[in-house]
Amino acid sequence: MSLPGIWNMSFGFFGIQFGWGLQMANMSAIYQLLGASESELPILWLAAPLTGLIVQPIIGYYSDRTWTRLGRRRPYFLVGAILASLALVAMPNSSTLWMAAGLLWILDASVNVSMEPFRAFVADLLPPQQRQVGFAMQSLLIGLGAVVSSNLPLLLSALGLADGGAVAGGIPRAVHLAFYIGAAVYLAAVVYTIVTTREHPPEEPRPGAAAGSPGALSFIAEIKQGILHMPPVMRRLAVVQFFTWLGLFCMWIYFTPAIAAEIYRGAPGTPEYQRAMVEGGGFFGVYNGVACAVSFGLVLLTRIGLPAKLLHRIGLLSAGAGLLSVSLVRDPAWLNLSMALVGVGWATILSMPYALLANAIPPAQMGFYMGVFNFFIVLPQILAATLLGPVVSRLLDGRALFAVVAGGGCMIVAAIALAWVPADSPAPAAAAPARA
Repeated sequence: MSLPGIWNMSFGFFGIQFGWGLQMANMSAIYQLLGASESELPILWLAAPLTGLIVQPIIGYYSDRTWTRLGRRRPYFLVGAILASLALVAMPNSSTLWMAAGLLWILDASVNVSMEPFRAFVADLLPPQQRQVGFAMQSLLIGLGAVVSSNLPLLLSALGLADGGAVAGGIPRAVHLAFYIGAAVYLAAVVYTIVTTREHPPEEPRPGAAAGSPGALSFIAEIKQGILHMPPVMRRLAVVQFFTWLGLFCMWIYFTPAIAAEIYRGAPGTPEYQRAMVEGGGFFGVYNGVACAVSFGLVLLTRIGLPAKLLHRIGLLSAGAGLLSVSLVRDPAWLNLSMALVGVGWATILSMPYALLANAIPPAQMGFYMGVFNFFIVLPQILAATLLGPVVSRLLDGRALFAVVAGGGCMIVAAIALAWVPADSPAPAAAAPARA
């Protein structure tokens, strides 16, 4: 497939990232404006990993068995995009905390319905030698979506397009407008991919969605068998993913409190702390921006044949060095370098594990195993959300900086564990499952 074709098939991820980006940048503030305390935020944030844990394997399983006039994966793209766009429109109009929390569950479930088949979509349509390019292109578009969506409220305010203060629940007008724009971008980007990219029918397709649909017991049995018989490459990549995402959550949860206390020397409520909050968002923008730029390079490097394992090892070591270096910084300006190093790793984290995995999965089970692979992303998130608080307060003397440093150590462990992942090679074909 040509590069423009790979761009078209991946463009829906730009819209999907708009949903994630707006959520990550604004949901904590929305919750607090609606009355949530800081101690309640981790539990309220569990929607994302828990819905991913449940939804992605199910959607992957059924998308492997679907063939309709719209194709195999594209029906799920469309349904998820419509539901997620409606949730994005409703979110800033939440009038109570329970309403915002419920909408987040709907939003995350809908985003997962759209997102999970996109990984399998690349593996369906690209030959093994082009899959690294396909996943690198997804990483590029994820970076673009993250940078634009996270900065959209600030941009709208700077342009004077969202003047007038706050509306319902104290949520600023800029945030309202950003969510509305995000809903439109999400749906438009996914529809663009659906219109510009055709799917290849499986052998002996049977139109419709009725014949051969497995019952509940059969579905559970197949899920269990699939997990117990994961390909060896996937088992070893699971260890890499676990430590990678544990390290990322250490950063996401504790980076701003760490720099506020250790570098800006501010306690909550002080001007120094407020400055750390504002500038901390900028540092997050740095790693997303660098990831976007690095993804351009990944597309070129994968086209000339550099191995995914090598690129991912460099990325993980870079991210680990970036997080470890935060403990050495005294001038906030140097945090830009630390987060730039994290951005190099973020670019490979979003692409190279999937390139390694895609060539090790039987094509007939691509969607299912891509969904199961998500377990090793969401489980460390759940672990971090439930245990990091007590660990920091009781074992790390309440110092958030130690959690950020621990995150860097997790990245180094993930880079070491990558050595046990065998070189990628196409998996043998498996019998095609019954289609729904």
